[in-house]
Amino acid sequence: MRKGSLTGVTALKKKLFIKTYGCQMNVYDSDRMADVLAPLGYEPTDQPDGADMVILNTCHIREKASEKVYSELGRIRHLQNEKAADGGRMVVAVAGCVAQAEGAEIMMRAPHVDMVFGPQTYHQLPEMVTRAVRGAGGVVNTDFPVESKFDLLPEESAKPQGPAAFLSVQEGCDKFCTFCVVPYTRGSEYSRPVGQVLNEARRLVSHGVREITLLGQNVNAFHGEAADGSVWGLGRLIRELAEIDGLARIRYTTSHPRDMDDDLIDAHGTVPQLMPFLHLPVQSGSDRILAAMNRKHTGDDYRRLIDRLRARQPDLALSSDFITGFPGETDQDFADTLRLINDIGFAQAYSFKYSARPGTPAASLEGRQVDEKVKDERLQAVQQLLNAQQVAFNQTMIGRTLSVLFDRVGKLDGQLLGRSAYMQSVYVQAPARLMGQMVEVHITGAYANSLSGHVVTAETVTQPARPAVEAHA
Repeated sequence: MRKGSLTGVTALKKKLFIKTYGCQMNVYDSDRMADVLAPLGYEPTDQPDGADMVILNTCHIREKASEKVYSELGRIRHLQNEKAADGGRMVVAVAGCVAQAEGAEIMMRAPHVDMVFGPQTYHQLPEMVTRAVRGAGGVVNTDFPVESKFDLLPEESAKPQGPAAFLSVQEGCDKFCTFCVVPYTRGSEYSRPVGQVLNEARRLVSHGVREITLLGQNVNAFHGEAADGSVWGLGRLIRELAEIDGLARIRYTTSHPRDMDDDLIDAHGTVPQLMPFLHLPVQSGSDRILAAMNRKHTGDDYRRLIDRLRARQPDLALSSDFITGFPGETDQDFADTLRLINDIGFAQAYSFKYSARPGTPAASLEGRQVDEKVKDERLQAVQQLLNAQQVAFNQTMIGRTLSVLFDRVGKLDGQLLGRSAYMQSVYVQAPARLMGQMVEVHITGAYANSLSGHVVTAETVTQPARPAVEAHA
């Protein structure tokens, strides 16, 4: 057994379970938490039972996010008691945006929690763990440190788990949309230095990664400093990443319409590695509601932006976010949203009914809250339209041959799953040796959320894939 020490904690092998809620940024953060804890002897496990440390990496975006965390903490407490009955100890931590927002409230409501820390402080985990295991009381760390966590994370991260990986390049938001907690939980916009991003990307590719998704709360607001003191935007960063030998695909998410500059738009037409898929949230089609949301763009601004993008990349597939029932939304406002959806056409989209986030301006709009039944009806109407557009887009793929990066094993024997350039799940019957490879697939089936087909190679798999779940979707 490997031994060593770091900040007073003996590096014996211990089990670490991290449950990740929400966005891809949280997935990236969870992976880096595991990196930080590895020198302390913590090794990831898939189950909380018997774990020596459990971290709930939380998200504050979804409805009733806090209550879901407290419910999960109740289940974890039983496992913590079982561990103690066997003479062991389970350290329990709450991380992420709920931790940042709730702070000491979590400790008060769930006193069995050992650590509460926000998304900017997990680089300090070794010190927090030391304090927790020494029984110095619960640790609450929700400050916004002067130093960037990215400057203090281990340079040699753990090997990625597949051919596709996330890479965080930007964090925080300065937009202050009235419905959103991100500026309060993630802080102001921060962009990592260019050299740091490129070095991490090269390490990922050296470990077999073929596709990198650049992450940020407002990723296209990236303004990283280069070695010569110049400031790069996201477009220039993408062009430099495209020069890395072996990196076949580049994506980025999540973006804001106000930060789609000319250089980034041009990259969509000039960088082959930049995939023809863009998630660009609009939230509403009503100018009145967009103003109330503090989005600072109009429905027509968004339409013109999409026209410019499609002029540079005619094959572009679009995804977006929509909120129904925002305070004060009228039938006409909602009709404007449906009109925008019809005007643009989306390959994918996420839609939610408005739910108040404590501390946000929209939550205090008393007397303007929309009835829950109306919210539900509008959400169903939006989802019906968006789902129809998604199915129609998928059906246009039948008969086409798409490049697919296989990154998962399917539910059926001999089945592999991957992603198309347009972010669709594609499954085929194929040999395991194709895992991690970029393969041409002839599409024969299209469903609500996926495609199926057969591999087109010298050793073509002639049997079309059988749908694992949604054959009649």
